[in-house]
Amino acid sequence: MSKKSKKKKPDFLRKIINIFAARPAQLYTHKQVAAALNAEPTMLDALPVLLDGMVVNGILANPQPGKYGFTKPEEHFMTGKVDITKQGSAYIAPDDESTTGDVFVAEHNMNGAFHGDRVKVRIFNKKVGRTEGEIVELIEKSKRSFVGKLEVSQKYAFVITDNKNMPYDIFIPLANLKGAENGQKVLANVVEWKKGMKNPTGDIIDILGNAGDADVEMHAILAEFDLPYSYPENIDRLAKRISGKITDAERAKRRDFRDRATFTIDPVDAKDFDDALSVRRLDGGNYEVGVHIADVTHYVKPASSINAEAEKRATSIYLVDRTVPMLPERLSNFICSLRPDEEKLCFSAVFELDDKANVRSEWFGRTLILSKRRFTYEEAQTVIETGSGDFADEMLRLNELARALRKRRFKEGAVTFEREEPKFEIDANGKPLRVYFKEMKESNQLVEEFMLLANRKVAERIGKKIAGRKAPTFVYRVHDKPNPDKLGKFSEFIKRFGYDMKTDDDSRLSKEMNKILSQVKGKPEAGLIETLAVRSMAKAVYSTDNLGHYGLAFPFYTHFTSPIRRYPDMMVHRLLAKYLADGKSADKEYSESLCRHSSAMEQRAAEAERASIKYKMIEFMQDKIGEVYEGLISGVTEWGIYVEIIENKIEGMIPVRTMKDDFYYFDEENYRIVGQSSGVTYTLGDKVTVKLVHADLLQKHIDFQLIHVEQKEKGRRKKSKKK
Repeated sequence: MSKKSKKKKPDFLRKIINIFAARPAQLYTHKQVAAALNAEPTMLDALPVLLDGMVVNGILANPQPGKYGFTKPEEHFMTGKVDITKQGSAYIAPDDESTTGDVFVAEHNMNGAFHGDRVKVRIFNKKVGRTEGEIVELIEKSKRSFVGKLEVSQKYAFVITDNKNMPYDIFIPLANLKGAENGQKVLANVVEWKKGMKNPTGDIIDILGNAGDADVEMHAILAEFDLPYSYPENIDRLAKRISGKITDAERAKRRDFRDRATFTIDPVDAKDFDDALSVRRLDGGNYEVGVHIADVTHYVKPASSINAEAEKRATSIYLVDRTVPMLPERLSNFICSLRPDEEKLCFSAVFELDDKANVRSEWFGRTLILSKRRFTYEEAQTVIETGSGDFADEMLRLNELARALRKRRFKEGAVTFEREEPKFEIDANGKPLRVYFKEMKESNQLVEEFMLLANRKVAERIGKKIAGRKAPTFVYRVHDKPNPDKLGKFSEFIKRFGYDMKTDDDSRLSKEMNKILSQVKGKPEAGLIETLAVRSMAKAVYSTDNLGHYGLAFPFYTHFTSPIRRYPDMMVHRLLAKYLADGKSADKEYSESLCRHSSAMEQRAAEAERASIKYKMIEFMQDKIGEVYEGLISGVTEWGIYVEIIENKIEGMIPVRTMKDDFYYFDEENYRIVGQSSGVTYTLGDKVTVKLVHADLLQKHIDFQLIHVEQKEKGRRKKSKKK
């Protein structure tokens, strides 16, 4: 069956459903249905088979021979999640995708539902060609708090929300202002939405400050994603009471690594050093490599208020210009941080490696270390490149072992995603002065390989079944195989750039993906293709069910190496300690609930980080109106063309309404818009020249004007010659 015929069949079914939904009490013969459809005579024989199939699937009833009707009125409902539009209408994505498809709900039938709510919808039809409905029950509420700018008049106030999925301003009675002033950024909560009222009513939860202030805008992003933007004072007070002194009794319990050549390698602006490496040559010629991780759980006990706060946050959050820590600063930056020339408590993974980085033995346990040097990545890279400097012999040896680990990992099927991440040079007021991209060098890869080794071996130690023993409950970092449909679309898309990727052999998928990522490196289209490649893959999550990690090609993998900034790592430390001491298996259901929460919070933190990057990019472009840039089309929608500037990867949009030379329609299947008269197309990956015309921080968007499309102009000239 062709793609075109696949697309037509669901549309045809919807038309049939709409006929019955319009008059739920009426019965129809197949001839009456055919007449209502204006179907061709050839359809008469096939239609009864189709209608009978809909009866089997529960969509229609067959109460009398040869007659069909909608199922009972009480069954003309569906449940699903609200996807609201900026016009105030919505599409309801059904829980059961095999039934009616998305259902359109007009604004006047929303009945107070918000984006993300799970609702019950009564289905009916008012317009040929689409299924419509009315929301009749709220099953599960989504968020009701929104960030926005406060506008106060003499008798009332409104919060003009920042959220694109909240198309309504929130009415605030003057009595509910709580000291907020006109023009300030606030966090407002919707308290009611009475039937017949145009806007929901709310009150002020928090006053964030003046719009445009760097701190305020970053806090606003965090609040918008329901993430914390401050630390509770009582938790900070509790942290200040924790002693960082290490007793002789505690030293005696631990394996002592203070005499080893030990150092940390971190970003230049890092304050929480949660991992250190040690290395020494053994008598037999092998090497002892220690991966030493801050022993956070020694200080943070399961029943404590500090642990409860860390569990709730689940992760530290990294915005463009700040870190919002999971743990109080006293713990994250001082007591637990592996600062140089300070004795520290660690949970370590220690390996004996031969000169080809094969693991000959391993040991896990609690240790005492003393870091001799704090390296930045740049300083470590200089040692690697010059062969001289502090701990040069140790650094070079670790780098050789890391190279061997990395080479083996990719040989075994790992996929490499070394995407350039935007960084900003920011002044004292938070204003971005420069956008740049940090390259992953060998110093980064050195640290990465030993962290991967520790994570993999910890997961293997607990997860492998030994002598018939059932593996106890544990926390894994899992990454499922790619979705075949997504991979197929990705493979088709990259052909327009001249790349070919075979997707018919599962055993070679990772090698094929690595081949493409290697070929695009340094090319103008690299960013676009790398982004789409990542989107074709599954998301990595935490789970007590071990699915393996496809991207890393590890059958066992966990997160053990960053307990200062990730709660699952704290869980892993506790579980590993429990099982090393022959403890009983932990409660699976409870651990799984924490895994789900941590995965959700990680995703939310990533979205907030992207929002902060976008905000700073818009702010960076504000004084560049009128400048011209080379870019690539990175997205196409019915309302516009998204373009990513090649030099700084900043994305903006060319609104279709500004393209006056033709009427353009959206061809979703081919990722393009097409001129109705000219036939000129604009598609993903096209190189374009654009002029910056608007950079709006309030609406959070950048607008471009199309100046030139070299390939399309050539195509237009060719077409005119044929005429």
